Amino acid sequence: QVRLVESGGDSVQAGDSLRLSCAASGFTFTTHAVGWVRQAPGKQREGVAATVVPGGSTFHAPVLQGRFRISRDNTKNMVYLQMNNLKPEDTAIYYCVSDSIRTAVLTRPTDFRYSGQGTQVTVSA
Repeated sequence: QVRLVESGGDSVQAGDSLRLSCAASGFTFTTHAVGWVRQAPGKQREGVAATVVPGGSTFHAPVLQGRFRISRDNTKNMVYLQMNNLKPEDTAIYYCVSDSIRTAVLTRPTDFRYSGQGTQVTVSA
């Protein structure tokens, strides 16, 4: 079955950087869009980023102001989220998500069908 396993979450200071990783298995990785969403305490899930193919079109939430970058490695079935200049408002559980490229809408990763268990990112001021 589809399995998405996140790692890399940590407690950091404002201004630090983190790279989240997601290991995918159980499906044909190259025919699926992948992305990241996050959920802060008391808030709804929020789309962060998504991509279809390496080097192809990507979506990054405008609120991030260019601080995050998604990438994927189809040779390793891995998805990454590079997060720079982290802010306290980035504190959330970050989930790796995926969906078939036939149905995925790149700008709506919150609608992707498959999700991992999440990894916690905590940013202190």
